[in-house]
Amino acid sequence: MSDTALISAFVVGLLGGVHCAGMCGGIVGALSLGIQSGRQLPVLFAYNLGRIASYTLAGAVMGALGFFFSGLLSVQMAQRVLLTFAGVFLILMGFYLAGWSAALSRVERAGGVIWRRIEPLGRGLLPVRTVRQALALGMLWGWLPCGLVYSELVWTVSSGGALQGASLMLAFGLGTLPNLLLMGVAANQLNRWTRRPLVRQLAGALVAGFGVWLLYDAWLR
Repeated sequence: MSDTALISAFVVGLLGGVHCAGMCGGIVGALSLGIQSGRQLPVLFAYNLGRIASYTLAGAVMGALGFFFSGLLSVQMAQRVLLTFAGVFLILMGFYLAGWSAALSRVERAGGVIWRRIEPLGRGLLPVRTVRQALALGMLWGWLPCGLVYSELVWTVSSGGALQGASLMLAFGLGTLPNLLLMGVAANQLNRWTRRPLVRQLAGALVAGFGVWLLYDAWLR
């Protein structure tokens, strides 16, 4: 897997922050409540470490599955098919971020079936008082139904294996980190900024552009 793919995954995570602010902002805000000011940053880091660890694990699983099933097709055709799926999902995610299409919201609702079984465990960890609780909560919340994460996971299927898939999701997770850390310490200001239509449309267009790039990589390069 090229460095370009890892950089692209990081940038997609960074641009997807307008979606992260909406999906996880309330959770991150809840983490900050009732915690002494000197303890907020370690708790937020622990939460995000757990969340990114779950992304990385999911990426390893999807990368391994993609490598296994790619053996059913020729190498070139398998790469094309998997990259095509990833590109289409990223385009849909970009449209979703920009508010141009809600098609990906159906995928998020489908993931809610699993989330309903996990979410009660997270409620048992609230209110968060320790770094260990925040880490455990982050690992659970890493499975929150999210179209952005699902789009990236589809990409990992074409990555070439478990290690590559884990690396891709790790890069993506690190890209989401700045926005969610800022959400913990400046929630109101960041929330107002990410709700601006121009910001959402620009971020969505750029994410969709990455999807187009994957389609180009699959069929024309």
